[in-house]
Amino acid sequence: MVLERLGGRPRLAALAAVAVLAFVPAVAGCSDDADTGDQVTETAPPGTTAEPPEEGEPADPAAAEAEITKNWTAFFDPKTPTADKVELLENGAEMQPVLAAFAGNENAAVTSAKVTGVEFTSATEANVTYDLLVGGSPALPDSQGTSVLVDDTWKVSVKTLCGLVELSGVTVPGC
Repeated sequence: MVLERLGGRPRLAALAAVAVLAFVPAVAGCSDDADTGDQVTETAPPGTTAEPPEEGEPADPAAAEAEITKNWTAFFDPKTPTADKVELLENGAEMQPVLAAFAGNENAAVTSAKVTGVEFTSATEANVTYDLLVGGSPALPDSQGTSVLVDDTWKVSVKTLCGLVELSGVTVPGC
């Protein structure tokens, strides 16, 4: 339970969750299946292989993990402009009212997230383990979220954002 991880400090847990939500507003590859009968030898670009990706992983797992980490860090960074955060959130345009509901919280300026692990569940979805930081210290360590690949961009899932909304104890239309 979240409160147990925070040493029984429910107010800190609630403030951390609200802070994350408050600063958010401040928030396929191509192939040719035709069989030409010709054998073509492919040469992979430097740093990659011509091997097909394992089932359940994107074509370049290392690049995808780096993008997920970069995008999650930016999404949860209070200095990232709202317009950029909308682009880093699944269904960001539709979720703007949810994001706006948490604007103005003073804790937002000291809340961020640090990705500590990424595990791909498919070529377009990943489980993300992260620490929610308040003032640089873990407030919700080892939190779980998800990332989804939408229009060639790895985004924070709506499911993750709504989970944080739920933790804050606030009811917001859209979640």
